[in-house]
Formats: sequence, C-alpha cells, structure tokens
Amino acid sequence: MSVTNNPVAVSFRNVDIMFGDKQKEALEALDAGGTRASILKETGSVLGAADASIDIHEGEICVLMGLSGSGKSTLLRAVNGLNDVARGELLVRDGDQMIDMASCNSETLRSMRMNRVAMVFQQFGLLPWRTVEENVGLGLELRGMEKKERAERVAEKLELVGLAQWKDKYAHELSGGMQQRVGLARAFATDADILLMDEPFSALDPLIRNHLQDFLLDLQKNLKKTIIFVSHDLDEALKIGNHIAIMEEGRIVQYGEPEDIVLNPANEYVAEFVAHMNPLNVLQGASFMTPLADLKRDGDEVILDAKGHFKVQLNGNNEPVGATFDGETARIVACDDDTAVHDLGDDVLVKAPSSMKMRWNIEIRHHTGWPVLMVENGSLVGVVGDDEIYGGILRQTNLKAAASE
Repeated sequence: MSVTNNPVAVSFRNVDIMFGDKQKEALEALDAGGTRASILKETGSVLGAADASIDIHEGEICVLMGLSGSGKSTLLRAVNGLNDVARGELLVRDGDQMIDMASCNSETLRSMRMNRVAMVFQQFGLLPWRTVEENVGLGLELRGMEKKERAERVAEKLELVGLAQWKDKYAHELSGGMQQRVGLARAFATDADILLMDEPFSALDPLIRNHLQDFLLDLQKNLKKTIIFVSHDLDEALKIGNHIAIMEEGRIVQYGEPEDIVLNPANEYVAEFVAHMNPLNVLQGASFMTPLADLKRDGDEVILDAKGHFKVQLNGNNEPVGATFDGETARIVACDDDTAVHDLGDDVLVKAPSSMKMRWNIEIRHHTGWPVLMVENGSLVGVVGDDEIYGGILRQTNLKAAASE
C-alpha cells in the first residue's frame, strides 16, 4: 500500500517563520511581495520559511533539501518547537488528534518532544562522559523510566543497530558511522513515531554515508517510522525519500515523488539540481522502457530486441506465458527489488514491476543476458533492454550538458 494512503502524520499549513524583533512588520513586508533580502533590509528580520504547505504521511520518508540557507533545517526544527512559527499551523498527529505545535502550551510541547517526536543530529550529539548504553538511554532517563525497563529497551535498540557489543564504550572509541548509529538507537529508544533527521550523514565520508543510507532504508522496512530528513545532497534525497520538498530562500518550490521531480522540474532552479543526479536509483522502468504497443510481433510472439533473438508469448490478458532465445525455451521468473539477482541463471527471462528502478534493471540484464519484462498486474506493458538503458542514461547526460551551458 502506498504511504499516501496512510493518515497524515505532520501537516505544514501556510507556515511562516521569521527571526527578529519586528515580526509584524516583516510579515507585512512578506505579504507585499518582499524577498528575503528586502525584508532584511526593511525590518532587520530574517525570513526562515514562507507559506510552507505540505502533508507528510505516516510511514514515509520526506526529504527537505536545497542549498545552504534555503530554510530546510529551519522548517524541520519547527516540528518539535525548536523554531517558533510566526504564522500558520504546524500539526503533528498524537493518536486520534492533531496537535498544533505553533500554538500548544508548554506542557503539551514537552509531552510531544518526549513521546512523539525524536531528533537525530548532524554531529551525533553524544555526551562524551557517558557510555554508548548511557547515551542511548538518556531520553528514557529524563522521562523517568525505571532502570530495569530502561536497560531492556536500550539493549533492544542497540541490537537493532548492531552495536550491542559496544554498549560499554565511549564516543571517542567509535568510528563516525558507529556514533551515528548510536544517535539512531537513542532516537529509536524513545519509541517516537516521528523522527527528525538534520543532515545526519553529511559529516561522514561518502562510503560510510552510502552504507548508512542503506542501513536506514533496511530499518525503515520494519519500523515504518515517519521520517523528516534534511539533506543538501540530491542523490541522497532521491535514494531515500518517498517525497522531496526542494526549497529556495525559505519557500518550497517543488514537492513530489523523486521521479516526478526529476522528469518534471518546476523551474530552472530545480532543473539545475536534477541535471546532476544519478538516474540509477531514481528512474523507474516505466519511464524508459519500450511500451508493448511499440514492440514488433512475429505471429503470436512479441520480439524483445532489435535482432529478434528474444521472444515472448502472451495469453489473452497480455500475461507472459512462454519465452525463447533463438528458438531455445527459457524460464520466466518474477522478481522485485529484493530478489537476489546473483542467483538468477542465464536461461531466465525476468518479469518485474514497471516501478523497478534502473539500477535493478541493469543488474538483471547483466546477470541473465536477457531483456527485462515490465509488468503491471501481471500483464506485459513494456521491455527494458540495452537500448532502453542507454537511452535513460543518455537522457541524463544531455540534461547535464544543457545545465552546464
């Protein structure tokens, strides 16, 4: 089920954030069409966010991204009340009710911070005089949880992030990646359903950062937390985000699913961002496949490649029921993103959902030697082979060239 069918967990409704003493004058200047620079000049106030309106659903990862100073961290920190909202509503789900973090009283705000919303920081935020175990249990200790229950909860979360054997170590004895996993465990220990992650991997080297992105995605498959993730790295955003909000000077200039943003940038600012992204983790097969209607036929068979080596037979519902390579029969196997591609043989024609990312299409094409059948509800809708893969990559290369001109 798509996360967009889930209830809304966090809702930004026309949120404005201003820093400075002249809030009223600054908001009036904003309403009059003022920019960040003009508002600063006129009032001395800094525009943090302007008219931000998005819904984030339970169980999704929403990435806020943009250049430095775009307002992404400003917006994130308003979710747990670290930044005040000057105008608008910022609603966070608490059971069956939505709490307005912009106007709730201090007692409610404290409760939400303790029980509903947890934060993972860029610089890990570990206390050097406390062990790993003590750092993970800090929030539970502040909440007043009994020592025995706290120890059980901490042990469970350390096991979850693979650091159980490091519980008695101190921060300086851990690598950067391990320290960040301690930060994740501390957030998980609160059992908060909403996690705020402010560029949590940006201080790490690229290899460790990539590993932790995969680690987070693996955890998310089981935990299904609502995660608001700040990043300035588009490849990271496209890899982990269900939805992405691209910000410029405090405003959300485009919000949508990763592939939609790549294929349909809202303006030149967004187009320049996506021109330099890696298409492998973003583009779905449906975006670069050759549709069924464009494939040639040989009697009751569909030809899958230009030279006519690969053919597939369809039933009345366009479901693949047989395949041949130069007349030799091949097996048809259903695969998805979790399939162990290395276990596939060279006599296998794979049928995969048309939403499968380019990377997996390439992996399957490489290991089987066959094109990949794109299916929806079991019916063939297109094919991905060498020409389609090259076309998808060349499209991105052309975008890069255009952006550099």
